Amino acid sequence: GICIFCVYYNHQQTSWIGTGRKSCPLCPEEKFKACYSHKLRRHLQNLHWKVYVEFEGQRMCICHLPCRQLKSSLGSDQAQGRLVAHYHCVVCSVTIARKTDMISHLKRHINKGETEASYSGSSDVPFEDPVLGGQAYEIMKELGTNVQLLPNHTTPQKTDTYFSRKMKTNRQLVFCSLAVLAEDRNPLECLDAFGATGIMGLQWAKHLRNSVKVTINDINEACVKMIKENCHLNHIRVEGNRTGRQLDGAGDADSPIASVEVVKMDANVIMHLRPFDYIHLDPFGTAVNYLDAAFRNVRNLGIVSVTSTDAGSLYSKSLNVTLRHYGCQIVRTEYYRELAARMVLASVARAAARCNKGVEVLLAVALEHFVLVVVRVLRGPTQADESAKKLRQLLHCQWCEERVFLKPGSMVEENLYRQLPCQCHGSMPGKTAVEIGPLWAGPLFNTGFLRRMLVAAVQHNMEDIQPLVKTLICEADCTTLKPFPVPGYSALSNQVECGVVIKTLQKVEEADTSDQSGKRKTTGEESGNVLKKIKADTSLEHPAFYYSIHRHSIRGMNMPKLNKFLQYLTEAGFRVSRTHFDPTGARTDATLAQFKEVLTKYSVPTYSSAPQSSAAGSDRRQTL
Repeated sequence: GICIFCVYYNHQQTSWIGTGRKSCPLCPEEKFKACYSHKLRRHLQNLHWKVYVEFEGQRMCICHLPCRQLKSSLGSDQAQGRLVAHYHCVVCSVTIARKTDMISHLKRHINKGETEASYSGSSDVPFEDPVLGGQAYEIMKELGTNVQLLPNHTTPQKTDTYFSRKMKTNRQLVFCSLAVLAEDRNPLECLDAFGATGIMGLQWAKHLRNSVKVTINDINEACVKMIKENCHLNHIRVEGNRTGRQLDGAGDADSPIASVEVVKMDANVIMHLRPFDYIHLDPFGTAVNYLDAAFRNVRNLGIVSVTSTDAGSLYSKSLNVTLRHYGCQIVRTEYYRELAARMVLASVARAAARCNKGVEVLLAVALEHFVLVVVRVLRGPTQADESAKKLRQLLHCQWCEERVFLKPGSMVEENLYRQLPCQCHGSMPGKTAVEIGPLWAGPLFNTGFLRRMLVAAVQHNMEDIQPLVKTLICEADCTTLKPFPVPGYSALSNQVECGVVIKTLQKVEEADTSDQSGKRKTTGEESGNVLKKIKADTSLEHPAFYYSIHRHSIRGMNMPKLNKFLQYLTEAGFRVSRTHFDPTGARTDATLAQFKEVLTKYSVPTYSSAPQSSAAGSDRRQTL
């Protein structure tokens, strides 16, 4: 296990070395056997104390315990990783091998003003924690849910129970999408296929209670153990473990507030064995290996959310990996984030079509650290064909970066350049455009679903994502107006408006009845009515892609502010909105030539005031 002694040990505190044989607290037993105190002291001075790193009165000795392992190229079942000597940072709990790297790491903490230790282990036993079997941990609270984190939780290559604080926005967006579906189906069977620490599934169970039946799955034994401990930490009962260990200080009067099922199984296997209404896939990297299994048993009108964190292949940095995983040919463009979202949606639509299912895109978000897509599943070969028709090639001009989806059809066109609005091919020799794709050419948002997500975010006090969801609603409608509650409203008015929105939207999206076995009882006529209501709820399709105002700026000209420029485009008769993909981007149905024309019209020359001042000075000289 991970030793707290190597972090908090002070060189002067050696009273724990008494008579009798003692083992080294910083070395495994097979490396250094138990010995008498004089020999142990010499071992500590020569090996551990000699290369310590001091920080804020604490001396971090080098640790040889199996806290940090270099994973071999073979699988985890075939070969064990090589142990590496390392230091434990007292601030962020990360493990670092080299002393010089550790000193530089601590200097960065000092520059940021971070000098407090984050460990919360047992003070009675300096190098053993009774809960996690000798492993140090810290407790983190997010959305009212407590989870235990191992010291190296931020490095996925060195730990199995990976946790990233940067994915908080992703977890809250997934929670809101689940909360919207839980209003229509009760109880709702949902699966967190890659639990890790279990933070996402625990948030579902703790806040939605009896509306959901949560299943948290992970194939790693350490993760399963950590998830169960986090369940006890939040007073959540683990199904099949009613007589499990209670929290310290929790009496018999404390009854569990919810229950979850913790499963140790491969994600593909559990999705093949059992049907679910909601499935969330968040592996470390790409999720294409699990899409076929996810759509195999998902129920009709259920939801599948996919989080992809392989930014290298999604954002055009590793083109060979992109072609291997997504079967897509891409280049680096100004709209690369939306390109990544459409590429993931194309893989999702193909996987659903192979299972005779179609998809309706509810949400597509691409930020710095992840790409999240949320789709509703529509069963039937007709729906699968409709989704497959929305997979098209994109023609992209390499010179001006104008782009257009190729027209559907099986006939070969003589000159594809005619479909581009620009005239770059006629004015320049050679080939000027490339084909990108196949990509998802349909809409990226469902306005009604996003409005209900905003209501759920207000109800559960998720203030962090409310501005993002409001931006998505404006982007879905392609408007700069904001017909929804703003942060300036009081809490009471927010609740009243949320109630009105819920009642209005419930008339649009009705709940579907299901029997005890989970199989749907809707007839063909009822299913058709539901699909009609879903299509009616979908707003007018927003324009594909966006243009960056800085990418197409004119040299020697001062551009107007983005909000002013959006107003000018609206006055010119175009649909326009901001986009979450790029803070300097404008989503509009105008062509690039029209976009530049409006930008040029309202731009001011940088040195426009200089000639006027010089002319005025010459006039004064002539007058004198």
